[in-house]
Amino acid sequence: MRLNILVTGGAGYIGSHTCKALAAAGYHPIVLDDLSTGHRWAVKWGPLLVGDIGDPALVRRTIKRFGIRLTVHFAAHAYVGESIEQPRKYFDNNVGKTLALLDALLDAGVDKFVFSCSCATYGIPRTLPIAEHHPQLPINPYGASKLFLENVLQWYERAYGLRYASLRYFNAAGADPDGELGEDHTPETHLIPLVIAAAQGSNPAVEVFGNDYDTPDGTAVRDYVHVCDLADAHVKAVDRLLTGAFSTNINLGTGRGYSVRDVISAVEKISGRTVPVLEFDRRPGDPPALIADPQLGRSVLDWAPSRSDLLTIVRTAWDWHQKNVLAAERASAKQRGRNTAISS
Repeated sequence: MRLNILVTGGAGYIGSHTCKALAAAGYHPIVLDDLSTGHRWAVKWGPLLVGDIGDPALVRRTIKRFGIRLTVHFAAHAYVGESIEQPRKYFDNNVGKTLALLDALLDAGVDKFVFSCSCATYGIPRTLPIAEHHPQLPINPYGASKLFLENVLQWYERAYGLRYASLRYFNAAGADPDGELGEDHTPETHLIPLVIAAAQGSNPAVEVFGNDYDTPDGTAVRDYVHVCDLADAHVKAVDRLLTGAFSTNINLGTGRGYSVRDVISAVEKISGRTVPVLEFDRRPGDPPALIADPQLGRSVLDWAPSRSDLLTIVRTAWDWHQKNVLAAERASAKQRGRNTAISS
């Protein structure tokens, strides 16, 4: 019998890709998601329970019903700009509801936890690449909420024996190479899908904020990690905790950065189209570069990203977005045909 894993937020972008990877590794993902940002269509490898992670009774019933032993936690708000405008929303969900979830898990005897964290906990980097011992000084409520939970996990380990893996992502990107899953946010704030939308013509242009950074081409540099590589890291973290390993905080990045202009050039190469660009001043708080030191992930998780070169990331993302554009066009044409038949 396959081991049931509770995956909160498993209907979202990284969560759904991780569910597919868990299923391929022999686990059975049980998704708990309120569908505020996730999608029913993305839950394909186990049951979907629609509900709130902050509902202890629901969490306890789910644990009892499925015999849960370990949780992978993705259910969080994750828009940096929104967190500055609505910090109450972020601390309510990312902190308050996650504390309720942790308490319900511990009360039911579930003492293994994989936490979806973020490089946003580091703030403005003092050195590059960023290793796990780099000071954590977040500059927005989103990053602060993630850091608060990391501190909670450390204290819960001491007091209650909780064992955890906190995975600090850099920039998740790309899509499932099989075409089953992809990135679909509303609103979309991630660079690669925005550049793709500009290439497709569904957006008039991609907005570039800052062209005078101290980087090779003046635009901001980020460490992009293919979402399927991230999913594989979660499976390795699950395997590790189930074998009794110690708790850890680990960066998930490649150690290589790509600029905004690099991304635009890659989309143009893959698509064969010109991407219209509008340039603006820097946004406050945007670091010139964020690049991970990936060594601990390699040594502790035996994880090395295999799909995270920029062209592979962009190609998989482009293919998925093109597939969905064509599907939307076919659905629209079908609906127009119906309307014509009705009117005639």
